[in-house]
Amino acid sequence: MLSEWSTGDPPALPASMNLAAHVLAAADASPDRIALVLAGLTGAERWSYRRLAGAVRGVGTGLLRAGLRPGDRVLMRLGNSVAFPLVFLGAVAAGIVPVASAAGLTVDEITAAAATVMPAAIVADDGIALPRSDSPVLPASTVMEWERLPPCIWAMGDPHRAGYVVFTSGSSGRPMPVLHAHRAVIARAMMREGWQGLSAADRVLHAGAMNWTYTLGVGLLDPWAAGAVAVVPQGGATAAQVALLARRHDATILAGAPGVFRQMLAAGVPPLPRLRHGLSAGETLPPALRDRWKAATGTDLHESLGLSEVSTFVSGSPAAPAPPGTMGWPQAGRRVAVLADGVPVPRGTSGILAVHRSDPGLFLGYLGDDAATAARFAGDWFLTGDMVTMR
Repeated sequence: MLSEWSTGDPPALPASMNLAAHVLAAADASPDRIALVLAGLTGAERWSYRRLAGAVRGVGTGLLRAGLRPGDRVLMRLGNSVAFPLVFLGAVAAGIVPVASAAGLTVDEITAAAATVMPAAIVADDGIALPRSDSPVLPASTVMEWERLPPCIWAMGDPHRAGYVVFTSGSSGRPMPVLHAHRAVIARAMMREGWQGLSAADRVLHAGAMNWTYTLGVGLLDPWAAGAVAVVPQGGATAAQVALLARRHDATILAGAPGVFRQMLAAGVPPLPRLRHGLSAGETLPPALRDRWKAATGTDLHESLGLSEVSTFVSGSPAAPAPPGTMGWPQAGRRVAVLADGVPVPRGTSGILAVHRSDPGLFLGYLGDDAATAARFAGDWFLTGDMVTMR
């Protein structure tokens, strides 16, 4: 038997969509429900779905009034504040393409990145390095004043059109600008049962920075698409403080990299009576760490495998925890294979893990680098670069 696994059809794509409108649909169904909790060590700020959607569309109007046009790219130089999701989704709402970048990049690093994406404008927080560029800079404080502007019209269109840009970590060389389509958010629904166990009743706290694709997706977009609550730690909270915020704000799902869970355990995890489970990604979850977390909290950690170009696609879940020593299974709607020389190998043989080109979560390509994009494909398969064995 060959190492190829198809788990049914992915979600159907609409004829026309807007990623931001899809994510914030709960603003129509449950406008007064809390969408966002900005959790500080001395207090919290709560945003309803009504306010969040209104602010997003107000920012979209502000960006258009500032001279940006649909299809333009706006570089985000923002920290872990509410300005991040407002600019990201506000740009998408208006048909502008947001480019998320790590706040800690140096002037030289962000200058190189900006030269690749060629932004029409930059939105920036004070104190964050800016590129050497002629692009106009919009202060985040100014953008936040756009919350009450008249709402922009949702820019609807082909699900396959450009939606947003994120950067790879650069672990295999320079960070690469990954261009995703609006349809990527539809594909993320495959993670809900296959990994997250997420429903509208959940309160999700992610311990990472918003510019990380893991945090952006699991910590913000996925909870809102499900009508749930996103809890965002503020003020550079430590791992120990994140655990206290999770308790204080009744987090039911806690997400982070394995290192975060390790630091929480080292500091001593307080009782988390509402926590149902944790989500781990970003690096390999050691089995011993998973066991220690179970012993300390009475809840499981569910790991996923993914990357910036396609997000997560193999995972365990609350409904089907991964057996010890494995990553779990391909999520429902995915088609994956283990390849050697571009063809599936027999099960039990090691090879390169690959995702089929038809996956709606697969990126459109590396911005401005067709050769690098082509190098990641073997026929109809996208090569993740991970060496694995399918049992």
